[in-house]
This record gives sequence, C-alpha cells and structure tokens, in this order.
Amino acid sequence: MANTAQARKRARQADAHRDHNNAQRTRFKTAVKNVKVAIAKGDKTVAQAAYLQAVSLIDKTQGKDLIHKNKAARQKSRLNAELRKLA
Repeated sequence: MANTAQARKRARQADAHRDHNNAQRTRFKTAVKNVKVAIAKGDKTVAQAAYLQAVSLIDKTQGKDLIHKNKAARQKSRLNAELRKLA
C-alpha cells in the first residue's frame, strides 16, 4: 500500500487509467468482431459500414498507444482481405 499522499494519488490515477484503457481495448475488439460477424453473414453493405467504423476505431486506439502500430495495420489488412473475398 502507498505510504504518501502522492503515492496514493498515483495509485488512484493508475486504477482510473487502467479501467479507461481496458474499455478502449474492448471497444476495439468489439468493432473487429462486428466486421467478422457481418462478413460471416454475407451482408456486404453492413460489412463495409462496419469495416469503416472499425478502421476509424483501430486508428484511434493505435494513436493512443493502446495497441502496436503493426497490430493495427495487420488487423485492417486482414479485415480488408476478408471483405474483398466477400465481393
């Protein structure tokens, strides 16, 4: 346990930041899943809309350093490849 006021505050901040970052990562995973589900259903228009939304969210997540830039690029590339197969 933190012994000083400063250390207690940093511990509180770390908890808040961890919760926020986990929420952002969950949004990222959900967006990717929504694209995969739409592709599995074979609905091209819904899949394209979900893909555009996911790409935006992936870029935002990577911009905040919550995921690595290579992971963001890989996710976008793989989703786009699956989307092109659907067409």
